Amino acid sequence: MRHLLTASCLAISLAAFPAFAQAPVQNSVPQPQPIVDTVPAARDIAFPGVMAIEVDATDVQRAIFSVKQTIPVPQDARAAGRFTVLYPQWLPGNHAPRGEIEKVVGLTFSAGGKPLAWQRDSLDVNAFHVTVPAGARDIVANFQFVSPTASNQGRVVMAPKMMNLRWNNVSLYPAGYFARNIPVDASVTWPAGWQAGSAMRAKRTTGAKVAYERVDFDTLVDSPMFAGAHFRSWPLSDKVTLNVVADAPEFLAATPDQIEAHKRLVAEAEHLFGARQYDRYDFLLSLSDEMSGIGIEHHRSSENGVGTGYFTDWAKGPGSRNLLPHEMTHSWNGKFRRPQGIWAPDFRTPSRDDLLWVYEGQTQFWGYVLGARSGLFSFQDTLDALANIAAGLDRRTGREWRPLVDTAHDPIISARRPKAWASWQRSEDYYNEGMLVWLEADQIIRRESAGTKSLQDFARSFMAGRDGDWGVVTYELPDVIAALNAVQPYDWQGFLQRRVYEVTKEAPKQGLELGGYELVYVAEPSAYIRSGEAASGTADLSHSIGLTVDREGKVTQVMWGSPAFDAGMTVGDQITGVGGRDYSGDALKAAVAATSSGTKLELLVKRGKRYRETTLSYKGGLRYPALRKTGQGETGLDRLLAPQTR
Repeated sequence: MRHLLTASCLAISLAAFPAFAQAPVQNSVPQPQPIVDTVPAARDIAFPGVMAIEVDATDVQRAIFSVKQTIPVPQDARAAGRFTVLYPQWLPGNHAPRGEIEKVVGLTFSAGGKPLAWQRDSLDVNAFHVTVPAGARDIVANFQFVSPTASNQGRVVMAPKMMNLRWNNVSLYPAGYFARNIPVDASVTWPAGWQAGSAMRAKRTTGAKVAYERVDFDTLVDSPMFAGAHFRSWPLSDKVTLNVVADAPEFLAATPDQIEAHKRLVAEAEHLFGARQYDRYDFLLSLSDEMSGIGIEHHRSSENGVGTGYFTDWAKGPGSRNLLPHEMTHSWNGKFRRPQGIWAPDFRTPSRDDLLWVYEGQTQFWGYVLGARSGLFSFQDTLDALANIAAGLDRRTGREWRPLVDTAHDPIISARRPKAWASWQRSEDYYNEGMLVWLEADQIIRRESAGTKSLQDFARSFMAGRDGDWGVVTYELPDVIAALNAVQPYDWQGFLQRRVYEVTKEAPKQGLELGGYELVYVAEPSAYIRSGEAASGTADLSHSIGLTVDREGKVTQVMWGSPAFDAGMTVGDQITGVGGRDYSGDALKAAVAATSSGTKLELLVKRGKRYRETTLSYKGGLRYPALRKTGQGETGLDRLLAPQTR
C-alpha cells in the first residue's frame, strides 16, 4: 500500500526529532603530519672511495642497457645500517626533472654476494634506502635500463646501428655528497665493431669492453656518448673534434667545404669569447631516422641528433645547422657561466629557471650569429630566420597576460607536451624572444658607443675566463646588469624590466629596427620558409588565416584571435575540402591568395565524425614575413653577422 505523508503529519514527525533542526555533528577531520625528508642533504666533502660502473650496451635488438655498479659504503652508513643512493632526477640542460626512473628495472643490491633489502623513499621515488650489514665496505647494484623501443615511450636512444649512452640513465650515486666529489671508474661493453665518441677518453680496451679515465660523477653525467657501426671523426682544431654516427655510411659523406664551415664555427666561437672554456671539446652528432633527435649542451661536448640528410641534403636549405653553434656557445654561456639558481650540487636539487632568458636566450642569439659568421647559415637565411622568429612571436598573444620571464618555468609546467593554443598559452619563448632582447641590447650598445662597442665586449668580459678552465662561475641578475653597464652605461635595469618582466603588446622588434631592418609581410615565402615547410611537411599560414596544416590537411596549430580561431577551428580539425573541391596544400594556398581579390575562403572541415562548412572572414591574401633594409650601406645588423676571423 502506498502511504502519503500530509503536511500536518510531517510537522509532527519533525517535532518528534528536534535534532534535525540543529547543526550537524562535526565530521572526523585529520591533521597534517610534518613531512620529514630522510634523504641526507648533499655536503661539500670528499666521498670515501671510488664508484665503479660497468655497462653492457650490446643488447641493441631489445634496446636494453645492463648495469653493474659497485658503490663504497661510508663509515657512518655502515654504523647506521642504512645507506641511501639516488637516481639522477634534475638533469642539467633539461631545466626540469627529466630522470627516467620508470625505466629502471630488475634492481637488486648485494654485499659480499649476499642480497640486501632495500626500500624506495616514500617522498622521493628516486631515492633507495639500502639495509647494509656492519661489515660491508661496498654494495653492488645490478639493474637494467629498458630504453624506449618506440617514441611514445620516450626518446629512443638505441637503434640497430647506433646508440646514445647517457650516464644519468645507467647509474646511481650516494646521497649526502656533492656530485663533483664522487670519483667514478666507468666502462662500457660496446657491440662488436662499433666506435664511440665522447669527451671522456679510454684508458684501456679489452676486446669490445672499454674502460674510461676516472672522472667525478658530475663530469660523468656531463659526458654522454654516441656510438655506432657507422662512425666518422673530423678534427676541427687542436682542441675540437666533430664525431658523427649515422644510420648508414652514405650519410657520412661530408664534403671538404662542409667540414671547413664547421672549422670556421670553432674559430669564430673562440674569437668571440676570447678564451677556450674546455681542455677539449667533442661535437657528438647523430644522423638518424631511427634514433630520436636531441639538442643538449655539455661543457666539453654537445649531444645532438638530427635527420640523416645533414650533409647529403645541404643544398636544400640550412635545416638544423643552427644546432651545433647553439650548443657550442653553451660551453661558455650555461656551463661555465651559469645562473646560481640553475647550478646544483647534485641531481636532486630543483632548478630555479628565472634567468633562462640569459642562459638560453643569449645562447640562441650567439648561435645564430655564429651560424652566419661561419657560413653554416647564409647571411640571407639568417635574416629570413630572424624575420620568421619575430613574426611568429608577434602572434604570441599570450604575452598580454604572461611576461617573458614566466615562460622560463615552462619546462617544468608543461614538460614540453603539445599545446592546443600555444599562441595564447605561450611556450619556451625565453629562447627566441630572449634572442630578440639580446639583439636589441647589442644594437643599443652600438648606438650608445657610436659603434665602438657591441655585445661581443659583454661576452668577452662576462663569459670568458682562463683557457682550459671548465669549472663553473655562477651569477645573479645584478651581475648581468653590472656587466652590461661596465661595457656601456645605460638604463639596463629599466630595459630588462620592460622587455623581460612586464607584459607587452608585441614582440621586441626594436633590435631589428636599430640594426637597419624592418619586419614586413610579402606574398611569397622565402627560401628559408620553403625549406622548413618541405622538411616538416606543413604549410604555415599563421600570418594570414592563422593556422598551420600538415600534408593531409590536419590542423596542427591555430593562432588565438585569428580568422581561423574566429571560425571555430582548432588543433586536430581536418580540412577535407577547399572551395568545393578536394583538399590539397596547393589548393588551400591558392584559395588564401585569392582572398586579396575578394574571393571568399570556404572550407569543409571534419572534426571527429562530423563535417561542417565554414567561411573564414579574411581578405589579406598570402602573407609571409621578411626583413627589408631601411637605410643605405652597412647597418648594425650587417656588422653583427659579418665574419670576424676572415
